[in-house]
Amino acid sequence: MATQTEVPLAQPTEMRPQATKRERPAWSFAAVAGPAALALVLCLYELTTRSLWLDEAATVAIASQQGSALWSAIAHDGGNMLGYYAPLHVLIGWFGHGELIIRLPSALAAGACAGLVALLGLRLFDRRVGVLAGVLTAVSLPLVFWGQDARGYAPMLALVVGSFLALEALVRSGGRRAWIAYVVLTTLSAYASFIAILILPAQLLLLLWRRQAWRRVVSAVAACAVCWVPLAVLALERGSGQLFWIPRPSLTTEGQVIKTLTSAAFEPNFRPAWAATGLAVVTVVLLALAAVRLVRQPAWGPLLALSWLVVPVALMWLESLVGQSLFTPRNALVSLPAVALLLAWLLGRSRIGWAAVAIVIALRAVTLVPSYGVSPENWRAATAYVLHSERPGDCLAFYPLDAGMPFAYYAGQRVSPHVERYETPRLPSGCRRVWLVASHQGQPNGPAGSRAHYARYVALRHALAGEYGGASTRSFGYASVVWVQRFGPQR
Repeated sequence: MATQTEVPLAQPTEMRPQATKRERPAWSFAAVAGPAALALVLCLYELTTRSLWLDEAATVAIASQQGSALWSAIAHDGGNMLGYYAPLHVLIGWFGHGELIIRLPSALAAGACAGLVALLGLRLFDRRVGVLAGVLTAVSLPLVFWGQDARGYAPMLALVVGSFLALEALVRSGGRRAWIAYVVLTTLSAYASFIAILILPAQLLLLLWRRQAWRRVVSAVAACAVCWVPLAVLALERGSGQLFWIPRPSLTTEGQVIKTLTSAAFEPNFRPAWAATGLAVVTVVLLALAAVRLVRQPAWGPLLALSWLVVPVALMWLESLVGQSLFTPRNALVSLPAVALLLAWLLGRSRIGWAAVAIVIALRAVTLVPSYGVSPENWRAATAYVLHSERPGDCLAFYPLDAGMPFAYYAGQRVSPHVERYETPRLPSGCRRVWLVASHQGQPNGPAGSRAHYARYVALRHALAGEYGGASTRSFGYASVVWVQRFGPQR
């Protein structure tokens, strides 16, 4: 594959430098394969060490269903991640739902994401920028976390990068293949996670600088919209109730989003490392310098990356101020590759720049390494504690009912889907003691829906204490703490 040099926006066509037949294709392949392999290795390392958390257990519960029960579970979740659950359902049917099996697709997707970012950098700029962008994508705490997680975010991100690759080809030269690739990849990205739709405004904005491509791009977007009709129907039927827990933007959430985009931290899942603040500040300064350079020397490649970074995040922030709040670190993931592209473009042209990249990558590694093996929501330990300590006549209660999913997974029981089931659990008569296992129970100072769920949880604890006597409490994890409370006689 040949590389592409950066050109001004005013130039109507991109010229590709001549490549030697022997060297250039091999080096280009290595420029893509190297970052992909690095990301895959970083995600495969200790892939099964971290405990499953509530959302991963929901993945297992939904994807393990059969027939109409599978469709009912997906519909109850509003169709979100439909395109992720369906192939995982097949995989679970073939190989079971062990931690390695359910997390492996995300690890592979993270590897593909880094490789595709490198390929995009190669096509927009040159090989050096492509390699740096791919490596910066790979050495990223948020990407590695989702690459080790049985959720649809890593596949979504790989498909989003593929969408921008197809957009670049569609804008540059058109053609049926580029059109079909764009429609397929963009459509599937939203089926992997709703948040991928936020890339559309960023892509359409770019047409202001590529007006000659607007007909083919808009027709492709229209085709995607038609393909998203089933998804829209499911989402409208479900409503926005599942987003009750997301607070309005604040200095805290804004700081968390910035640290996620700069790969400096991933809160609240992990406690920030000592280098987090410095890395975030340095990265923000470098991104500002990239924006200034772009204003002075407009060019298509960095403009694409800047639109990709700014537009989705700005739209999430504005929507969260006036409507349903969406502003969270996990949703900001959709713009993560754009940061790598801008940094690589800014720094990949000089020795000083390469030294700066080496420092940034080293600081990213400092934030990444302590996350391995850490279980912010330790259901494995909580389940083992209850199973070891329970006695005949004890009863189990979960709040919300969703908490029963990860417990059942580690207890070796059938995992039934409970999504957003904040109901007071029903207990059989004759319980000698009651174990109340709770997590994600709501927030005393959160949004209205979250406060209501928390109030119900407090009332449940008081009722159990009144009926069975005082409680002993153990906690596991720290991001979303798993609370295990035992009501009744201590022995």
